[in-house]
Amino acid sequence: MSALVEAVRAGRSADVVSLLDGMTDAERRAEFPQLRALRKELRADPWTAEARRVYPALHAAGTACQTGAAGVAAWIAASDMRWWSASPGVLIDLLGDRSPAWLADVAHRLAARPASSRVPYELMAGLVRLSGCPVPTTEAYVHGWVEHIGHVWQRGNTILERLRTDPHLTPLVAALFETADVGGRLAWASSEGEDGWSGALARLTVEGALDRRATVVACVARLLRGGPASDHRMFLRVLQAFELTRDEERERVADWLALASDGPSPVAAHAQSVLAALALDGELPARRLAEMSGAVLFRTEKKIVRAQLILLGKVLARDASTADELLPAVAQAFGHEDSEAQERALKLVERHHRALGSDAVRDELRSAAKQLIPALRKRAADALGGDLDAPDAHAYEEVLPPAPQPVRLAPAPASVTELAEEIGALLAADGDVATFERALDGLVRETHRDREGLLEALAPVLTRRWWYGADARSHPVETSFTHPHGLAMPSQALELLLATLAGAVPTAALHSVLVHGTVSAGCVHAPLARTFETRVWELAHRVRTQPLPFLLSTPTWSTGLLEPDDLVTRLDAYRGLGARVSETDFALALLRVRRGDRARAAAAAERAAALGTVEGKRLADWLASAPPKPTCRRRTEEDRVLVDADGIPELGDGLPDVFGSLGEPVSGEPARWACPHWHEGIRPHWLALLPEARELVAARMLGDIASTAVHDSRGEAAILPLIAESGGEAGEAVRLGVAHGLGARHPEDRLAAVDAMLVLASRGQLDTAGLGTDLGELARRGAVKPSRLVESLRTAVSTGAYGTVWETLRHTLPVLLADVATGAAAAPARGLADLLAVAAECAERTGARGEVPHLADLADRRGSSRLTGQARRLRTALTPGAAA
Repeated sequence: MSALVEAVRAGRSADVVSLLDGMTDAERRAEFPQLRALRKELRADPWTAEARRVYPALHAAGTACQTGAAGVAAWIAASDMRWWSASPGVLIDLLGDRSPAWLADVAHRLAARPASSRVPYELMAGLVRLSGCPVPTTEAYVHGWVEHIGHVWQRGNTILERLRTDPHLTPLVAALFETADVGGRLAWASSEGEDGWSGALARLTVEGALDRRATVVACVARLLRGGPASDHRMFLRVLQAFELTRDEERERVADWLALASDGPSPVAAHAQSVLAALALDGELPARRLAEMSGAVLFRTEKKIVRAQLILLGKVLARDASTADELLPAVAQAFGHEDSEAQERALKLVERHHRALGSDAVRDELRSAAKQLIPALRKRAADALGGDLDAPDAHAYEEVLPPAPQPVRLAPAPASVTELAEEIGALLAADGDVATFERALDGLVRETHRDREGLLEALAPVLTRRWWYGADARSHPVETSFTHPHGLAMPSQALELLLATLAGAVPTAALHSVLVHGTVSAGCVHAPLARTFETRVWELAHRVRTQPLPFLLSTPTWSTGLLEPDDLVTRLDAYRGLGARVSETDFALALLRVRRGDRARAAAAAERAAALGTVEGKRLADWLASAPPKPTCRRRTEEDRVLVDADGIPELGDGLPDVFGSLGEPVSGEPARWACPHWHEGIRPHWLALLPEARELVAARMLGDIASTAVHDSRGEAAILPLIAESGGEAGEAVRLGVAHGLGARHPEDRLAAVDAMLVLASRGQLDTAGLGTDLGELARRGAVKPSRLVESLRTAVSTGAYGTVWETLRHTLPVLLADVATGAAAAPARGLADLLAVAAECAERTGARGEVPHLADLADRRGSSRLTGQARRLRTALTPGAAA
């Protein structure tokens, strides 16, 4: 071992630098193979105290002992040495004697690395300074420069002062406007005035250090290009700091039009304000204002739409001759989703239509007015004349997405190679129920047919598992699968079976779990979790002791449902093979077998009885009975509305005890915080245990789903579409799950609830009256916020489900309006006006008629608040001839 390598192993960085300074290039190159071997050695366990001590010296030595620029750059930026690298000063000192061209090559190679490589800016900048090369303008370099300039607290000066002295100011500022995802870094180090980035850049354009025109053009172009919200906010602040003159604003009218039309809300609002000032000063032609309005009035932001209509009203008031050009632009708002925007636009037309000089324009306005809500259409007809009946006077027909159809499972993989590939994919990312069940059946089949061939095909998968190989076992492997988190994911169930197949789990441990049961927390999910786990543990035991020829419980359909004829055929095959049936496998097959189709079940029962086996007789008796229906009762606790479900003792008749626990009573209590069943990937497999009793499963999951609305948790409502696609009664538990999901905090949970709602509706299984009443009660208790519910229902109506949403809201609104109308509520719930707007739109579309309790009391109130206005709109839609 050389003196250099010895110093590196000891972590003596100062000695390493001293030794390298006295070496020639040839001597340095001769040391590199040993350094590379040391690096490979440290990679085996890079987090030890020894590795942390060695890495800085190794990083420095490896950098100095290479002569190729590419190799040096790769070594410096290596991810395995990123956390304990040598300091930039040490590296610059070691490389400082190289030629300028070589140093420039290294600097640009480092700058070309992704920003995530975290190459120190001080190192790149030092190499640029030594080489005298043009400064790189890559993402990594610009990000590093921004952080370097922004860390003023380390040196006591300001951003403006540091920018003034930067020799590469012009190219780096130009690159700043071209670099993605830099807004957050700028904002982090920014402050108000000239001490921040925006003020400093503006000041430098005034001083002449930066070309003002080029910088303004670059900033506007950056906003036009788009990007993340942080970039928009920051570069808008920069643009506003420039305080453009009227001449500068006038030069960029086309840019303001584009930003007002398509820019994010803050940027669009700024562009709109610039154009408004130009228009009010007579410097924006009516044609350009109309062009701008045609785009802006299609935006969904009410504030921007309202500001545009106010601007149009001011221009029309100043110059009535612009009516022919501007009123058609105003009419673009007739089709806006916000009825208040429609009414404001109609008022402008009513006020200025007499200034129209063209019959063609008047006809255009009449045509556009047909998009108005019914309450406004009569007013438009009075102002413009003519018949303004709605363009679609046909009877309303509900449009619902087609209900998803269950998918029949494909046969198990045909070869061990295909099976190994599928298992590898499932271990990397949990798949759906169908993929898991196919792989499970294939694993059982191939173990029975050719265990050695299966192990050979699985070798690439097994060698990557932590439990594979005797040296990796610091504790018994089985303990990792028996604690409460053991089989929390489907992939861990496959892990257990593979570990058993490879001999990593002793038979005695498998037998012990079957005798004493699995360790599972006593939460509401425990019966579902124990059933899933017990099945896997018995399969693992049979894999070791007496492999099964195939599984009886593999479902026919992706929902987990098993056709009775398929199960009879499998039992017949078992009889022919003389195979011993697995108790838990057969029990799960009984839970999954279809009994809802009584004719099919009766025919299969005759075939099963004719087998003459114990299992055939058991199946025949099972098919002769209808699937049980749980009885659920509502339970309210403060802001929670949950369910209690009565027990179903017959669910476990003749089945192992763990399966009988599925029929235990369900408490409405939510899961404990210590519940280990947090992984959402396991929930579809719980649902597939009882594919004809989703209400029972939903009752056990309701606490989790409710937390998406009550506690703002994320992801628990993802199971709702699968619950909607499953079988059995959709009662209190399913309905309350959908109701909570519609008021969830996060958009993805609300979208899942909307999907479930529409699937139930398309299957004819949605109790809209019950769902509406549930939503009203939850909103009244504060569990569901009306503002969130509005977003969900707007998503639903965007698919065409106006009737479904109306039938739901007609039962929600009376609950919410009761307190407002009687004065029991101090203030209306936030979002109630929007909820009334959605209801009014649905009533207008569907032609609904009738009364909503307490609506008239609210509509008859004095004033012009939005809540009162939407109440009047809904009443008008429900009672033709009522005053708007």
